[in-house]
Amino acid sequence: MIRDALLQRPGLRLALAVAWLVVLLLAGWLIAARLEFSGDLRRFLPDARTPEQKLLIDELGEGPGSRLLLLAVSGDAPEVLAEQSQALHAALASDDRFTVVANGADTDLSAFPAELLPYRYLLTPSFDEMPLDADALRDAFDARLQDLGSPAAGLVEPLLPSDPTLETLVLAEGWAPAAAPQRLFDVWFDRAGERALLLVETRAAGFDPTGQLDAVDTIRGAFDAARGDSAATLQMTGPGAFSVDIGGRTQREAQRIGLADTIGLVILLLLAYRSWKMPLLGALPLASAGIAGLGAVALLFPGGVHGITIAFGFTLIGVVQDYPIHFFSHQRAGLSPWKNVRGLWPALSTGVIATCIAYATFLFSGVDGLRQLAVFTVAALAVAALVTRYLLPGLVDPAPPDIADSPRLQRLWHRIEALPRPKWSLAVLAAASVAAIAFAPGPTWQNDLSKLTPVDADAMALDTELRAELGAPDVRYVLVAQGTAPDAVLAATSALRPALDARVADGRLDGYDMAARYLPDADVQRARQAALPDTPTLRALLDEVLVDSPFLPEAFAPFLADVELARTAPPLTLTDLHGSPLASAVSGLLLVHPDRATALVSLSGLDDPADLVALAAQTQAPGAELRLLDMKDASESLVIEYRGRVLAAMALALVLLVATVWIALRQPRRVWRVLLPTLLTLLVIVAVLRLAGVELTLFHLVALILAAGLGLDYALFFEHAGDDRADQIRTLHAIIVCSLMTLLVFSLLALSSIPVLRAIGSTVALGVVCNFVLSLLVARHRAAIDAARAEPEPVA
Repeated sequence: MIRDALLQRPGLRLALAVAWLVVLLLAGWLIAARLEFSGDLRRFLPDARTPEQKLLIDELGEGPGSRLLLLAVSGDAPEVLAEQSQALHAALASDDRFTVVANGADTDLSAFPAELLPYRYLLTPSFDEMPLDADALRDAFDARLQDLGSPAAGLVEPLLPSDPTLETLVLAEGWAPAAAPQRLFDVWFDRAGERALLLVETRAAGFDPTGQLDAVDTIRGAFDAARGDSAATLQMTGPGAFSVDIGGRTQREAQRIGLADTIGLVILLLLAYRSWKMPLLGALPLASAGIAGLGAVALLFPGGVHGITIAFGFTLIGVVQDYPIHFFSHQRAGLSPWKNVRGLWPALSTGVIATCIAYATFLFSGVDGLRQLAVFTVAALAVAALVTRYLLPGLVDPAPPDIADSPRLQRLWHRIEALPRPKWSLAVLAAASVAAIAFAPGPTWQNDLSKLTPVDADAMALDTELRAELGAPDVRYVLVAQGTAPDAVLAATSALRPALDARVADGRLDGYDMAARYLPDADVQRARQAALPDTPTLRALLDEVLVDSPFLPEAFAPFLADVELARTAPPLTLTDLHGSPLASAVSGLLLVHPDRATALVSLSGLDDPADLVALAAQTQAPGAELRLLDMKDASESLVIEYRGRVLAAMALALVLLVATVWIALRQPRRVWRVLLPTLLTLLVIVAVLRLAGVELTLFHLVALILAAGLGLDYALFFEHAGDDRADQIRTLHAIIVCSLMTLLVFSLLALSSIPVLRAIGSTVALGVVCNFVLSLLVARHRAAIDAARAEPEPVA
């Protein structure tokens, strides 16, 4: 009775539509209040299994290297740029968003907190071979007399009372990188003297795009304030800057593509149905699907839903537009909408179940991001199908014009009906596709993550240039010491120094850096403490050495206090360095967690990796394990591991898909007719991509699953139409509209500059064309009027 009332009274249909919309708005508000977004890209990485993979993800992925931003200020006179560098440094150094801000003005120990300066006697190797005795002090004071008579007097005189041996300068000189930028006007400049350089470390991890965006915006705001009326410009590179640029470009492209899609889809629906109501009614199942998907992931993943999941999910659930389109195309006068959708339900529900099964296999992929994507897609497709089945029929006009009466469609149907049915040509197509996949030149899979980055070439070139100017090390090879305690890994890397120095001397290595260079392990510090004289002894040594000297012993009370504090203080640790100029250097090379510690030795100009593999194996390191890490190999093995899991999920999905179609159709001939277009399409897509020189990525695999789901829907509805001429025309209309809508969406994605979107768009767009043509030729029945003279339908 309620259904009949809805059909007879437009006011009730409007009331139902308004109620549906109100429920969607309320559900959206409730979900938005609970939904938490995550930008951690590691959600889309598989669980690391090898030690190298664990280091790549758990350590380096969130380490200081991923948080570094390189800044270059140019476009004005050097002295002006130096002032702007100092102003920018002052603004950022006081901001909690940044842990380190360096511009060359604070590279010596004078910038250290006062409480850390006495530790110079535990950090310097000056007295390891020769103790701090009378001879060492006498040589030091003789040298200071000469310094006071030289141009260096202004630098030496302030240090004398507390540091007559000038360990401050010894350490500063030893810590200076070999390839440090030149200093002009007390700040770093490039070799040409045209750009002031700064290095910034953000508190936000490199995998946190929201935090990186905040940091980048803060830097730009601080530079605008420091620049004033100057014509200077700021250039910024680094992982965080790249992620912000990528995010901005992705958002802009998504907005443009979304706007074009919306306009195109509205125009297409208006042309297809000649009614302004259809675009509005078709939007309700899509909105229901999106809210259902968001609600499902918000409920099952309280730790946060990744933005990629949402963007990906809304792209994938675009297929739900097919459900109301099939319903609209088959509705006609004299047929109850409820009866109409009930008649379409076997084909529609089979397609929904098969597609949901395909994505549900991602629940077992071992990748959190894909699990979120599976939950989002399955929930969205299921809800879209149910609301199309049980709610949408109450809103439509029960007596629209019959699509089958369209003269244009009838002429098109006759031309299609005259096409010859493929026979052995399908086998030839399959064989040719397999041959193309097997023998196409070039590698099949893309394992290099760097080739998937959407960072433009100019930005990459600038990053390479600034890293060279700042003396940044190579990023492929790094020596790693892992253990349970920081001291053990510091000692292990320190033991490598003689061998590494020898390799630098003979040219096999350009240079290296390690945390032990700045922060010796506790045992070394304690040994140096034990070698320091106590205060009475040191005072007596000063009295002895300065008997005939112009220096007065009492002037060196700060020196006595510093040595005594260094002799009795607890060893310096990484935590103690926080806020000092050494924090960036040490924290980037010493990674400490509650249950483990990792020390890294960065390498520059390594010619023979096998030599360092052997060196690591030969070095005795109690409490630590040494190895040479090849970052390229580690990242590629991670990609291969990821792909293996996705391929396994796809194989399982294919088996379940076949089983679903078999259960629904029960006849081998019908099952084969439905599956053959989809299977052939998958082969053709991969063959075309390989012949075009495309190396396949994970994103192509995800797109193949979507293409398979679309093809299955097309074939199922052609099979469902049977041999009734009018029903075949209605089905043809529906599938043409569906395929054109999908082709529009994914063709625009294929034109994107973002590799992920381009891979998905090109794959699915190609699949739409192949699925439509093959389903039309293979899955469609001969019409009843031609059945008497038709040949048996080839399905091989």
